[in-house]
Amino acid sequence: MDSGQGILAIFKREWYRISTSKICIWGIFVAPILSLILLMWMMDSGLPSRIPIAVVDLDNTATSRSLIRQLDAFEKTNIKYKSLSFKEARHQMERMEVYAVLTIPQDFSKDAISGNRPKLVYYTNNAFLISGSLLFQDLKTISTLASAAVGLQTAEAKGFTENQIMPILQPITIDTHPIGNPWLNYSVYLNNVIMPGILQLIILMFTVSAFGSEIKSHTGRRLMEMGNGSILKVVIGKLLPYTVIYLLIALLFISVLYYYNRFPLHGGFWPMFFNYLCLILAAQGVGIILLGIFRNYRLALSIASLIGMVSFSITGFSFSTLAMDGSLSALSNFFPLRHFFLIYIDQALNGIAVGYSLYQYAALLCFVVLSIFFMGVLRKMLTADIYEE
Repeated sequence: MDSGQGILAIFKREWYRISTSKICIWGIFVAPILSLILLMWMMDSGLPSRIPIAVVDLDNTATSRSLIRQLDAFEKTNIKYKSLSFKEARHQMERMEVYAVLTIPQDFSKDAISGNRPKLVYYTNNAFLISGSLLFQDLKTISTLASAAVGLQTAEAKGFTENQIMPILQPITIDTHPIGNPWLNYSVYLNNVIMPGILQLIILMFTVSAFGSEIKSHTGRRLMEMGNGSILKVVIGKLLPYTVIYLLIALLFISVLYYYNRFPLHGGFWPMFFNYLCLILAAQGVGIILLGIFRNYRLALSIASLIGMVSFSITGFSFSTLAMDGSLSALSNFFPLRHFFLIYIDQALNGIAVGYSLYQYAALLCFVVLSIFFMGVLRKMLTADIYEE
């Protein structure tokens, strides 16, 4: 066999193309590593804390001051300003000096004891979703505590003991134990899916580009000659260098996430390694499928980027697929990242037996099997060597 032909020759040729292309170097190497560094640095503290808010205390009594001290004691809340009016506090929020405003009305304590049901009014800036949500949680909690405190004072004034009052104020005691991520660490919650999602997006785009660029530069026929007319040899030789690189990047992700940062990995190394491997192969399969369906390099590349971006929303890690419309919930199964996410939950967070995740591993490999049926179309595109604008 000619040394200029076969899988090894195509592998060497593609490796040279990658190493001499600025787009490949920045897109395949720099982008995922830079994303890892930035995301890990941004979420280094795990959960936002001491988020500044403003309080407008129009009551200024012992009860309202006690309420403010309790709120300031919360880990996520920092009462940075005690404004004299709501107008002043609103301007502080508009200038992004604070992310929430709590207003305690005049005669709050007096009305509460007399049973006039005063209102605690608070505003949160949900343009910043995480900060707004966390502050909303704290402000809602302090409102509940204030209501209970007023009820306790009123009942004690009527002669009831604390043991008689508490079963009425809090008939059910809640003992919360978050599983999987007991620290409520946002880095555990987000980075374990965002980083593979970025990797999937890169794989989709560069898989389409690997073959589409051959058609654009009119080297498709030469490539088929190097593969002795076998599209399978061409696909293996073209994608193998990328697969090796993506696997090394995946190992970097695993090392940083699970061993350096000590994120939960209850199932051990191998289930997550095979999870990444299957995701890489599945994303490459989807890239071939897109070229086979649309038969146009530019259109397939656009759809690949669209699928990569939609994956972040439809995967289910930020909004449960069970709460989605039935059609969207079913559609999520056609995205490789969805199955990666389910394996991650079962193997890294819950540490259940690998057998329970075999369906998800098989689903990822189905994308590879399905891509085989589109290799005939890809062979015709490379042989025709016609680039459509």
